[in-house]
Amino acid sequence: MNPTNKEESPGLAEAGSGTNFIQERRIMTNTEFNQILDFAIEREKEAVDFYCNLQKEAKFAAHKEMLAELEAMEMGHIVVIESIRQKGIDSTEIQRSPNLKISEYITHERSDEELTYQNILIRAMKREENSFKLYTEMSLRFADEEISSLFRRLAADEAKHKLHFEILYDEFIRSGN
Repeated sequence: MNPTNKEESPGLAEAGSGTNFIQERRIMTNTEFNQILDFAIEREKEAVDFYCNLQKEAKFAAHKEMLAELEAMEMGHIVVIESIRQKGIDSTEIQRSPNLKISEYITHERSDEELTYQNILIRAMKREENSFKLYTEMSLRFADEEISSLFRRLAADEAKHKLHFEILYDEFIRSGN
């Protein structure tokens, strides 16, 4: 691990003295890094369970198949996070996805509603939207560049999946359903 870094922090100047305080910025330990990865993995496991449970509620084979694909996609996130644990993260890998903002304009449906294709897409969009927001917020809370990059990467993955569901939803609505 790198030694402790010190850098000036804007806004911490002592009033009237012209003297700047030096704020210590600690580099994250391996243990802390692994705890954050464990947190992200638990989030993804929750998503896997979410889609697995929805499969049990689905009435149509096509819906069950789509939910199984979503479950596999979330399991893929776990593999990515474990890969980051082994190799680290390259911030050049982070790709931005367009945001159609469909999920932001849809109110969250009740979980007791019938599990139609449209409701599956809404639930998936909302889940990805919430994960994107969480990971984006987490990326802003950590000064450590590696951790911040990790959460930006996870947020970018969630944004990509959200876009996928928004496109499916848009196509579904445009087809007159």
